[in-house]
Order: sequence, then structure tokens, then C-alpha cells
Amino acid sequence: MNTKITAKDFFLQIGALAALYAGAIALINLLFRIIDTAFPRMPEYASYYYVSSPISLPVATLIIVFPLFIVLSWLVQRSYQSDPSLRDAALRKWLVYVTLFFAGIAVAIDLITLVYQFLDGQEITTGFLLKVLAVLVVAGTVFVYYLQDLWNKLTARNRMAWRILATVLVAGSIIAGFVVLGSPATQRAYRRDSDRVMHLENIQWQVISYWQQKEALPVSMDDLAKNELSGWNIPSDPASGLPYEYQKTGNLSFKLCAYFDRETPENINYGGGVYPMMPFRATMSSEPAMMKGQNNWAHPAGHYCYDRTIDPDFYPPIKR
Repeated sequence: MNTKITAKDFFLQIGALAALYAGAIALINLLFRIIDTAFPRMPEYASYYYVSSPISLPVATLIIVFPLFIVLSWLVQRSYQSDPSLRDAALRKWLVYVTLFFAGIAVAIDLITLVYQFLDGQEITTGFLLKVLAVLVVAGTVFVYYLQDLWNKLTARNRMAWRILATVLVAGSIIAGFVVLGSPATQRAYRRDSDRVMHLENIQWQVISYWQQKEALPVSMDDLAKNELSGWNIPSDPASGLPYEYQKTGNLSFKLCAYFDRETPENINYGGGVYPMMPFRATMSSEPAMMKGQNNWAHPAGHYCYDRTIDPDFYPPIKR
């Protein structure tokens, strides 16, 4: 018996599975980023500036598509109750089998990766095992649910239990993401601090260029903006709007200061080799551990100053 599929039934089923796929991918992405932060493979990542929060996109996706998936799935089940023949429709079976295929492939690749890593003698870290587990849980849950749905073994109580399980998994992952990576307010603070570092680097470069042109350091930042042809404007703090502090401390040395909202996160490496003539030198009595080495734009929270010294061998004056 051929069941007639209406446009409504078609888009409900397609929409529910599209939301499922988007949500599953976002959930795995979120879990991977939490794991990468909680169990980093290296002490520091290669990121130079703070970019968008690594959980912003997956969390935003889950917040939108997961409730959408729940609603669309409920509407699909209600349509099955009003017309049981829709369960035997070719469209439903195709979509379920496609979903089982992709979920099964994900589980198989996940397990193959684990076995390969072991047989190849590679280090099996906690982070790696947690990623394998994350894929196994998400893909395995989808596979088991739709397999039971295909066999018509899901009762109303079973479906509610699956919804609760999925809600707990998604909500728990979002909460864990904010705990590990920080709240939106924390992410905004890191973004402002990154802007401050970029502004200070810009000022530092203008100071170097000024010295190369005039063989003297500017007395104040106003001297840097006097050249109208350069088109350079003095940057200001993104939160307060106040100018940054610049002070000439010697013939070749100067100081740049700013107020920072947060201490430099461990996964941000601010310019280890960009200015080799100016290794990072803290001016505070208690230097945070993360500031050691060549992370020459690292900073604590609060007011902080960088002492810089120009090496003429690296930046010789421009001869006219």
C-alpha cells in the first residue's frame, strides 16, 4: 500500500533530521573544544590573538536546533498517531536508514581510530580517549534510538526518557563549556584584552618607526599623530575610551601601560618572536608564571606596564 506523503509530512521529517544532524555535529564540536581546553596537547597553543570563543558557535547552534529538533520530532510522532500508515512510508524508512548509516559510520570510524592509535604505538592521552568516548556516546545514542524507532519498539514513556537523556546531555555539555572556557562576560573581557594588546603593538610599531625616521623617541603619543600623511590615529581603550599610557624612559627606552580585565589565558601566545629585539620584561614584583619565556605581551589582570628598549642593530635609523 502506497502512503501519500504531503508537503507538510515531507518537511517535518526532513526538518527534524536536519536539526538532529546539526545538533549532533555541534554537540561533538562543543565536547571536543571542552576536551582540548581541559586536556591540552601542548602547554600553549599557537594562537596569537584571542578570537571568538571556541564554544560560541556550537552553543548557539545547540540552543536553537535542539529545541527545534524536539518540537519537530513531537510533531512527526503526532502525525504518526493521526495516520499510522505514515510509519510505513518509503520516505520515513529512507530517512531512518540514512541516519542509521551515518551514525554507524561515525561509530565505526571512531573505534577504528582508537584501535589504529593503539596498534601504531601512538600515545593514547586522556583527551584522545575522551574524544573517542564523546563521538561514541553521541553517534551511538542516535544509532540506538533510530534502530528502536525502526523496529517500532519505542513507547511514549521510552521516547520521554530519550528526550530527558538528550536534554541532560546537551544542557550538561553547555554548562561544562561555560565552566571550562568561561561565561560570555569572561569571553568579552578576553576580547577586550586582545584588542588592547593589538593597540599597544600598533603604538609600539609607531614608536619604532618614529625613532627610525628621527633617531629620537617621541615625547608623547601626540607626536606620533602629527604626521597627517600617515593617517594614523591614536587608539583608545575599548572599554573606557581613555588613551593608553606612553612614557619615554630613556634615549632608546619607553614604557606602554594599559588596564587589563583578565590575566592572559594559558592558550594564548602573544608574540613570542615578533619583536626579537624586545624580550618580554615584567615590571611588577610578582611575575605570573605564564609570563616567563618569550610571551612578551602576557599580562596580569589590572594595570600593567611593559618596558621596551629599541635595539638599533635590529631597527637602524633610516639614512636619507
